Amino acid sequence: MTAHSVAEALRIPTFEDVRAAQARIAGHAHRTPVLTSRTADRLTGASLFFKAESLQRGGAFKFRGAYNAIAALDPAARSRGVLAFSSGNHAQAVAYAAKLLGVGATIIMPSDAPTVKVAGTRGYGAEVVFYDRYKEDRREVTQRLASETGAAIIPPFDHAEVIAGQGTAVLELIEEVGNLDIVVTPLGGGGLLAGSALAAKALSPGCRVFGVEPEAGNDGQQSFEKGEIVEIAVPRSIADGALTTALGLRTFPIIREKVEAVETVPDEALVSAMRFFAERMKMVVEPTGCLAAAAVFSGKIDCAGKRVGIVLSGGNIDLGALAGHFAAC
Repeated sequence: MTAHSVAEALRIPTFEDVRAAQARIAGHAHRTPVLTSRTADRLTGASLFFKAESLQRGGAFKFRGAYNAIAALDPAARSRGVLAFSSGNHAQAVAYAAKLLGVGATIIMPSDAPTVKVAGTRGYGAEVVFYDRYKEDRREVTQRLASETGAAIIPPFDHAEVIAGQGTAVLELIEEVGNLDIVVTPLGGGGLLAGSALAAKALSPGCRVFGVEPEAGNDGQQSFEKGEIVEIAVPRSIADGALTTALGLRTFPIIREKVEAVETVPDEALVSAMRFFAERMKMVVEPTGCLAAAAVFSGKIDCAGKRVGIVLSGGNIDLGALAGHFAAC
């Protein structure tokens, strides 16, 4: 591999890429609503603006990055199809985006992925290949299939066009509500947080950006504090969309430069936040989608007197699992 190809392979996106993604996905991704709650504002002493990506196509913000990445492929690459590995939301996003663009898709999913997400992925026409997340490396499985088929890999976060696409959520948020003092997003592999930081720092330079992980899987927090990527064992949490083991080579530099801090919340705080959205705002938000809100609601991030943007990243949860979480807490 030449030095040029290495540089291209590790290209770090900029805000200009987020702007380009916004144009590319316009008319295809939903411009999701920004919701407010006087009760939430009173509880936190802040003005909260919830970007409801739970209402995005495919039920999560992931559609933005998936569509942007596939649409950016040249015709020859599209003809060979795409591959993705995901616990669910990215899987559905790639499957749906590929269907809209007339591209074949194969998705590698863990055998314990939520049933609703597997069904959704297949429903969009993608082929699903299962692997054991505790015994197999999903990247190795994906690379093997890519070498056999020639399909382009669309990773869930460590991809310049994916990161840029995810950043359009916060770009829209700030365009709609104006300057923000704080932006908070869930953190798994870092695509949403990195893209959001690019948008927030460009449009609202004084804005402080925070990422939030499940307490059981704080690889991002460790990486941020240590100044280098830290890899952990596969964590166990109800936040199934954030069970990554390490940040990406492209997401980490952006997070290190533009993010204020990475916080964590326990599963109990996620259930409490899910209950709030269901009871007070009549919304279904999945555990991962509640990470940012849970940190604000529980006081992990001091937001008093501030204008705060919170990304609700997804709403794909089996109703039986939702009822089970509520019954357990």
